[in-house]
This record gives sequence, structure tokens and C-alpha cells, in this order.
Amino acid sequence: MMNEKSISARQKPASALLWLSYTAFFFIQPVVEPSLRLWLGTLTLFVVFLVVFSIYIRTDSETWRRWMIAATFAIGLASFPWNGGASTFFVYTAAFLPFSVATTGWVLTFFSLEAFSILGESYWFHLHWQNAAFAIFLLLVIGAGNIFFAEQRRADCKLRMAHEEIEALAALAERERIARDLHDVLGHTLSLIVLKAELAGRLVERDPQRAATEIGDVERTARTALAEVREAIGGYRARGLAAEIETARRTLDAAEVTLTVENDMGNAKLTAAEETVLALALREAVTNIVRHAKAKNCRLRFVSEGGRRKLLVEDDGEHALVREGNGLRGMRERIEALGGSLRLERERGTRLFIELPLRAEGVVS
Repeated sequence: MMNEKSISARQKPASALLWLSYTAFFFIQPVVEPSLRLWLGTLTLFVVFLVVFSIYIRTDSETWRRWMIAATFAIGLASFPWNGGASTFFVYTAAFLPFSVATTGWVLTFFSLEAFSILGESYWFHLHWQNAAFAIFLLLVIGAGNIFFAEQRRADCKLRMAHEEIEALAALAERERIARDLHDVLGHTLSLIVLKAELAGRLVERDPQRAATEIGDVERTARTALAEVREAIGGYRARGLAAEIETARRTLDAAEVTLTVENDMGNAKLTAAEETVLALALREAVTNIVRHAKAKNCRLRFVSEGGRRKLLVEDDGEHALVREGNGLRGMRERIEALGGSLRLERERGTRLFIELPLRAEGVVS
């Protein structure tokens, strides 16, 4: 029985020759009951079928394929009254039709029309009912089987397309994550390196020992930045809020900004995802303060109330930037992905409000 493999012959014309073996049934009657007229008619229609079959397996047009299926069925009808082996062409029709017509209802409708055509022809030419019944049996059985294979192939195709789309979206999301994390990591760390290098330059003459200490910090910070870049590419995981607060304190100290922490974030019961998001948000906020604020004081406040976790980062500087950049955009996307919100106020300093929903204990995210 021809199945889904018969359709793959379109892409591999050489392998389609295998399916021509079914035409051997068309030559049974000329061999058993030889006559010149029978042989000439059989060979003529066989050559016509070869042309039709060749077009079918080579064309990419669904319209042409359907016309070739109709031509194959017509060849069967034309030869069935004088060659019982013409039921072979009904087999080809039943095999190909489900793969060229996507709707099962239409396939069954065409099968019904073909069956009635065979019956009508048999009645008109007074053919043996056994031949007609056998031809209709082959048409329906092979057609029903190939409807199943065609639907399965379409389902596999849809599943494959869905997987490809998911992989493409995952790759896009990963690229966006890496871009956001590299911005946060490198922006913060390079700002710290610049600050310490400038400080060391100012101290090199009047306090060489402290200048050497600052240069040592620059080296350690650069090594840390290299490790963080590797972490970002491989899948960034924040070191924790407590460690991030200490890093923020050192960065702000180097920029001569006083940091006040009103609550201990490190003791909060946060999920890994929440801690990562808050740590990265704090890092971006401190980076912006160092780069743009010209602030003298920074206040960090963290509370859990009203079913929300709230983080406030406030400074008394003057921010020249009013447009949301990549850093804030990435911060907002991370926070909103956890069901939270971000709000920024720039009156008499800058206040960054971050809220996350308070999850029940024991819930793992």
C-alpha cells in the first residue's frame, strides 16, 4: 500500500520509480489476453501516465498536483472498461489525494464522487460488478489509510514549526537577556574602574600609598568584571542582595556619595529570581547615580507591607537624563516579568520605586 513515503518521492524523483511497480497490474490483462489493440491501448495510456506521474512528483505547485491527480483518475476511467488492471490508477489517486487536499471532508467528498463515477461507468459499459467493487474497495481502503498518514504528517509539520518558533523565541530572549545583563554588569563595573583610576591619579603625588591601594582595587575590579561577563554569557546569577549592597557601598564611597541602608535586604526571604532582579536593579540604580546624578547622599530602603515587597533607591543629585535607556528598560522588563512594577520620580533628586508581589512561604519560583 502506498503511504506517506509516496509523497516524499516529490523531493526524490529517483526513488519514485519504486512506486511505478504498481503499474504492473495494468499489464496483466494484455499478457493473459494478448491482442494488438489491447497492447497499443495499454502502452499508450501507460506513457501518458508516466508523463502525468513525472509532473506530479517534480512540481511544487499544489494546483498542478491536483490536476495531475485528476488526470490519473481520468486515465483510470478511460481504460477501465477494457482493462481491469486500470484500478491501479484509482490506487494512485487514492494515495495522492489526501496529501494534496488539506481538508478531510473534501477528500471524502472526492472519494465519493470517484466511487460513483466507477459505478456509473460500470453500469454504462455493463462491466462485471466484481471489478467495480474491487476498484472501489482499493480506492476507499488506501484512501482512508493515507488520510491518516496525511493528517499525521501535517500534525508533525505543525509541531516542527512550533518547535522552531519556540527555539527562535528562546534564542531571541536569551540574546536580550545577555544584552541586558552585559549592560548592567559592564556599566556598573567600568564606572567603578573609572572612578578609582581617577582617584588614584589625584592621589599619586600627595598619597602614593593610597594611590597604589586604589590601583590594586582597579585590578581586582577588572578581574571581577571579567568573571561577571562570563557569568552573564553562561547564565547570570546574582551574588545576593547583601553582597550587592556592599558593592554599592564601595562604588558610592569611591564617588564620594554617602550610602544609608535603612533595612537589611540580605535577611529578606526572597526567591532566587526575586533576589536576582532586585540585585540587578540596585546595581543599575547605583551605576546611574555614579554616572549622572552628582549626588552627595543615597538612601536605600526595603520593606514588606501590603502584600508587596518594596525597594526604594533615593539620591539628592541632579539627573540630566529624562529618557529611559537600555538599563532602565531592562530593569523594568525583569521586574514586570515577576508581576512587579517600577516607578521613577525626578523631583528634588531621584527616587526609584520597585514593587514585587509578596509570595507565600514555600512557593518556589
